[in-house]
Amino acid sequence: MKKTLSVLFMLSLCFVLIVPSIGAQGVSSEGKSGEYLVQFNGPVNHGLLTAFGVSEEDVFHEFNALPVVHLQLTEKQAFGLSNHPKIKYLEENAEVQALGQTVPWGIPHVQGTDAHGEGYTGNGVKVAILDTGIDNTHEDLNVQPNGHSVFSDADNSDPFYDGSGHGTHVAGTVAALNNNLGVLGVAYDAELYAVKVLNNSGSGSYAGIAEGIEWSIENGMDIINMSLGGSHSSSILKEFCDLAYDSGILLVAAAGNSGNRGGNNDSVGYPAKYDSVIAVAAVDENNNRASFSSTGPAVELSAPGVRVLSTVPGNDYASYNGTSMASPHVAGVAALIWAEKPELSNVELRELLRATAINLGGSNQYGYGLVQALDAIEYTGSGGGNGGGQDDDDSGSGRPGNGRP
Repeated sequence: MKKTLSVLFMLSLCFVLIVPSIGAQGVSSEGKSGEYLVQFNGPVNHGLLTAFGVSEEDVFHEFNALPVVHLQLTEKQAFGLSNHPKIKYLEENAEVQALGQTVPWGIPHVQGTDAHGEGYTGNGVKVAILDTGIDNTHEDLNVQPNGHSVFSDADNSDPFYDGSGHGTHVAGTVAALNNNLGVLGVAYDAELYAVKVLNNSGSGSYAGIAEGIEWSIENGMDIINMSLGGSHSSSILKEFCDLAYDSGILLVAAAGNSGNRGGNNDSVGYPAKYDSVIAVAAVDENNNRASFSSTGPAVELSAPGVRVLSTVPGNDYASYNGTSMASPHVAGVAALIWAEKPELSNVELRELLRATAINLGGSNQYGYGLVQALDAIEYTGSGGGNGGGQDDDDSGSGRPGNGRP
């Protein structure tokens, strides 16, 4: 049984190098002085500069590689030099600003930035991204060197080649680096693992997902994110999900994009619908359910899934819509919490996510509500959340990757 995962590619957003406009002002009068770069046709002619009244104190730097001088000029001097045949270029010394890091709206929406401010970054938590692969050359991602692909053909056998871009986008939401460029992930110090279970067209099979889950168990993953799904159940896929959950792994999956505008159908896909998996619905910036977000009793948590900016292959960035974008927000929040509270079992962590979620409305649409990272880390109360989701039996204690049974 195969499925095709569709994502809506929206406006690509890149960094902006901000350069103030250089005014081509009239410079026929003495006017105020400013900094300029002057390039000569041939060697720097100091006599020419002196002839125009430029003193040694006005010269800040003389370059060696090109006959260029950085100096201070009045508007009158600049006008005269700019028209001299021995001057090749005369430009005002414009300022620039460093490339900046964008914080996608979803990160503070789930209290990711609040948690970062308190020193919580998800350090050491292993997150397997079961998807179309992850571009490990992206400068905004730190992808671990050991990954896995369930495919053997040349086009899809490399887990670090993401022909779709979907897996790279998901990975960035979980853990894009805090490096003053690009975007910021929810748990930027978490460890990302590429597990390619969908091909470059975004298609895969339940057998492939099961293989990816098995690899995650065998390689000590803490969290599995599955921004994928199909409409049919599989007893064997359920067994693999249950096996991973019983081994102490937290499984998070997209609820699906088969919702209707009224939000009154039962359309959560698989594997999200299994009791051992957290099904995540999508909301917008106003905490309204996205009209495409699947609904039903299995919905457990909500997270940002509309106009989500994240990484895509080729050191690029784009905004996507979908519950595929909501799921990694929850995986990232879980990583933040587990790094700070490694003694929690996956079941206890799941209960904590529920207990601290913000109630947004009907449980079939929102589950327990919007996940909140810092509230969960600082939570000292007891009791359940705000409705929705499934009941679970306790299993194991502590993160599977931290040496606890």
